[in-house]
Amino acid sequence: MIVLGRFGAAFGVKGWLKVESFTDPPEGILKYTGLSVASRDATWEPVKILQGRRHGNGRTLVVAVEGLSSPEAAQYYGTREIAVPRSALPATRPGEVYWEDLVGCTAVTLEGVELGVVRHLLEFPANPVMAVSGDGRERWIPLVPQHLKSFDLEAKRVTVDWDPEF
Repeated sequence: MIVLGRFGAAFGVKGWLKVESFTDPPEGILKYTGLSVASRDATWEPVKILQGRRHGNGRTLVVAVEGLSSPEAAQYYGTREIAVPRSALPATRPGEVYWEDLVGCTAVTLEGVELGVVRHLLEFPANPVMAVSGDGRERWIPLVPQHLKSFDLEAKRVTVDWDPEF
């Protein structure tokens, strides 16, 4: 399953929920069918978003979910992740990659120095960051063309322009 967003707090009196969307643009999450929500027992259960819209200037949406009609009912989904099967994602174009595909890749410098393994990616206002663990430390490498030079998903390897001492 590929996580596309996360439910947040109840919104309004009709059972709507806030959603933090990880898609670009944020409204992109509304176009997917076959959405599932993480259940409390670590499985996935189907969820249907009936309608939604952007809320504010950031990545937040407000959505109506099938079967929810009150703020109390909406709390059932609060803070749970929203995902789709990998097969529901469109194919990437040459030179593009889904962030999820970078997780588990070994990060090496242009000179071939191994920095560690990409453990996760974080979204920050300025740019996303790859968290790379190795040598008993964690490096946060900005996920921008200046630093991410290439990736080979078959070899599970990303090449970065990064000082191994930093």
